Amino acid sequence: MKKILITAIALITTVTCSTADIQAPPGSEYTSTRKLGRAISNILYGVVEIPEQIVRKNKQYGRRAGYSWGAVAGTQKAFQRIGYGFYELFTFRCPTYHGTFKPPYEKCGADNTLHMNPSDGLSEFPSILGAESYYYTRTQSY
Repeated sequence: MKKILITAIALITTVTCSTADIQAPPGSEYTSTRKLGRAISNILYGVVEIPEQIVRKNKQYGRRAGYSWGAVAGTQKAFQRIGYGFYELFTFRCPTYHGTFKPPYEKCGADNTLHMNPSDGLSEFPSILGAESYYYTRTQSY
């Protein structure tokens, strides 16, 4: 009985303490449901690019550039987002970009993070609330 108990404890310890070296393949974070969510958010919130680009260009280049160039750039980006949204909505079940569900309009890095361009914003809308918070830093004033 003692041998069976020791063997069972050794087997349980071996099974529970062993770890596997299984890594997710590249692009496994991008699924058809994420593509569908990206499509819906691009369709619904693509218009937000207009005031966003006005504010960004206003901060970067001044008020005149913000309300002229920012409005034009925002309208262009809004139409792009809405167009890609409809494209991804109709093809969300098919892996269209190099056999994956990654967004076709912006290449994502090797670490599958969202790209942040300070003058143009995020490459896609964050999939979770607060996902973009690591792009901003706080400084302590004295």
